[in-house]
Amino acid sequence: MFDFGFSELIVIAVVMLIVVGPERLPKVARTAGHLLGRLQRYVTDVKSDIQREMQLEDLKKLQQQVEQQARELESSVRSQMNSVEADLGKTAAEVQSSVAIAANESSAAAPVAVEQATTVPLAPAGGASETAALPANPAPVDGASAEPSPQLELGLGPAPSPGQTAEKV
Repeated sequence: MFDFGFSELIVIAVVMLIVVGPERLPKVARTAGHLLGRLQRYVTDVKSDIQREMQLEDLKKLQQQVEQQARELESSVRSQMNSVEADLGKTAAEVQSSVAIAANESSAAAPVAVEQATTVPLAPAGGASETAALPANPAPVDGASAEPSPQLELGLGPAPSPGQTAEKV
């Protein structure tokens, strides 16, 4: 802004020496130096305040953008979660209906299957083929619990003993 050369500064110093005088010139120069230092610090502080305000404004804009993106992400995750839950609900309903249909079909065929599964052919020593009916729920042996085996829970029928074979249903 101000362009002072060395020769111009010499002219200003000579004028100051003549106007102020040699006795008060050092005091005036020191006071002028202090005032210029304060002015420079004030200008630096104003610049840094303006820069801080600009950075604060930029940070607020960035924070708003991040919040908006977080809201968008949350809404997209929720919508996808809702669609997955709906698909899962449909699948669960289909599985339940197919299980209900299978249960109805198996309950209609269960008496025949139980009757066929409990009839086990025995091979007598003479070679004649005979069948013996086994009870549907045998009594526990030696204090064992009468809980159904996993095969019974799955509806696969009782497990054949090693010397016996069950007829296929």
